[in-house]
Amino acid sequence: MHKQIIGTGVALITPFNNDFSVDYSSLEKIVDFVVSQGVDFLVALGTTSESATLSTEEKVKVVDTILKINNNRIPVVLGMGGNDTRCLINQINKQDFAGISAILSVTPYYNKPQQDGLLAHFRAVADASPVPMILYNVPGRTSVNMKAETCLKLAHHPNILSVKEASGDMGQVMQIIASKPDKFELLSGDDALTLPMLAVGAKGVISVVANAFPDLFSNMVRFQLAGDNASALPIHYKLLRMIDLLFVDGNPAGIKSVLHQFGLCSNILRLPLVPVNPTVAEQIKNEMLSIGVL
Repeated sequence: MHKQIIGTGVALITPFNNDFSVDYSSLEKIVDFVVSQGVDFLVALGTTSESATLSTEEKVKVVDTILKINNNRIPVVLGMGGNDTRCLINQINKQDFAGISAILSVTPYYNKPQQDGLLAHFRAVADASPVPMILYNVPGRTSVNMKAETCLKLAHHPNILSVKEASGDMGQVMQIIASKPDKFELLSGDDALTLPMLAVGAKGVISVVANAFPDLFSNMVRFQLAGDNASALPIHYKLLRMIDLLFVDGNPAGIKSVLHQFGLCSNILRLPLVPVNPTVAEQIKNEMLSIGVL
């Protein structure tokens, strides 16, 4: 039986220097910051990492840096998704999985497969992966929603651990949790909905906001998982406006603005992404002051 990966995971950003090269020293600082502040696992090369703009060589070095600084303290999940199944399996076959606990694999984007296509794709990828797989459903980015029935069929695959659900559809979330096998878990893929998802049976989150507020967010998750809603709820509401602001100008522009205020990295993204506009940056800064983190 695979060990479950639950609690608070951080979808790590990739910091850049002024010349748009990867800032590995800031990445080291961020990894050490979130691990020392009590998160439960790390996610490397997720969407938040701007992985679409990283070269193969950069991806290797980013993962190596994360593994080195983490130093086996907590599990590391590696983002490995794509919309060409054969190509993705080829990448898996070439990947060094030393230090990697699981892969996070997004629904194929742009070519919009039907549900049978999603089933066949994920079964093929799970069969090929030497480590367990976490499914990732995020229709807002991929233009395809993995329906609850499809997810539940995949939940019985021996190498599929869980699903990161970012559909924003609580009905779908509850349908999956109500009918899933015991060995399969649901993780929130939406920071703002994490508390209500935990309340109906989710077992954790893969979070953007935890890059900047790892202690607060992981405490909220721990309280709610322990059934202590009275302690979790104030943290949820303390962070709720901040979470909303982080996504006004897209991800990871919002979270990089916060991390820049904290002095953890420069406020630089690779095109086609750009930093948040000055109005949003000011709102983020004001909210940081209002919740007492700046």
